Amino acid sequence: MVTIKDIARESGYSVSTVSRVLNRRNDVSPDAKKKIEEVVERFHFTPNNNAKQLKQNNSKSIGVIVKGISNMLFANIVEEIQKMIEKTDYTLVMSYLDEDDDEVEQATLLCRERKPIGLLFLGGNPEFFKKEFAGVDVPCVLVTNRADKLGYANLSSVATDDIAAGRCAVDALFAAGHEKIGILGGNLEKSYTSRQRFLGCQESFLAHGREIEMEKCYEKAHFSFESGYRGMNRLVEKFPDVTAVFVMSDVMAIGAIRALRDRGLLVPENISVVGFDGTTLAEYYNPKIATVKQQYQTLASRSVEILFGQIELKQDAVHELVPFEFVSGESVRAQEE
Repeated sequence: MVTIKDIARESGYSVSTVSRVLNRRNDVSPDAKKKIEEVVERFHFTPNNNAKQLKQNNSKSIGVIVKGISNMLFANIVEEIQKMIEKTDYTLVMSYLDEDDDEVEQATLLCRERKPIGLLFLGGNPEFFKKEFAGVDVPCVLVTNRADKLGYANLSSVATDDIAAGRCAVDALFAAGHEKIGILGGNLEKSYTSRQRFLGCQESFLAHGREIEMEKCYEKAHFSFESGYRGMNRLVEKFPDVTAVFVMSDVMAIGAIRALRDRGLLVPENISVVGFDGTTLAEYYNPKIATVKQQYQTLASRSVEILFGQIELKQDAVHELVPFEFVSGESVRAQEE
């Protein structure tokens, strides 16, 4: 009987490379794939499904820690990750946290109880990593937030430049003639993502000769429909002459627009709104929401590819920024002179 080891010997490639070709993985060079497939065909080799199933049952897992149970961007990224992992022998262990929870503490617990061979963090606070990550010794990728300044050899990152994106969102409102601009975002003391986007807001205000009056212009909320709804009501009550609002997620923006409508205010006729993430729901909402669109498919695919590179090829940590784009939508109206 021909075995996978025979295929490896005849092709000149390792058993792991042959396995990746047989499992239709995309992290194999075209030359290797062609050569291995030729040998498989020549020997009429058929994988032993029983053995494969046994390997899958005994295979080690990849942990995915998701911060924010209402984050639609993360839901899209998780779906893409699942599609990629399904094509491999790996299994996923999912862990969902509140957006203010300590993801590194959860990672330490996960490593102790489930012993994953790698971890993906969707969202994260670098302050937690600075204090606790030294205790995590498996390859990891921080997705959507940057880790290039943390200096851990086993921690990569794939992210959007939140500072530049936050500035882009507020620049769009200034460009439309708005000066009374409010901001609806997360807790700046606990949410690293919100803090980065807020720094971008500050850059835009300063570039237009303005300063952010925090007590008046900023209102905090969780990244959910309900919290966006309540936060917008609080913002309008303390800033009644606001004409435009940057909301730090599309989910919050939808809740915020609903709050405005319930108060008898129209978007964009009375108040303009810019969201963040570029989710499908924002595209089909009425009005279509102007938003900063993150490339969730690229964020997902590069994160998994980098993690595989660290696990299987012992590659060094990688830090990448994925470009964003501003989608104009229908929720912003130019301010009349």
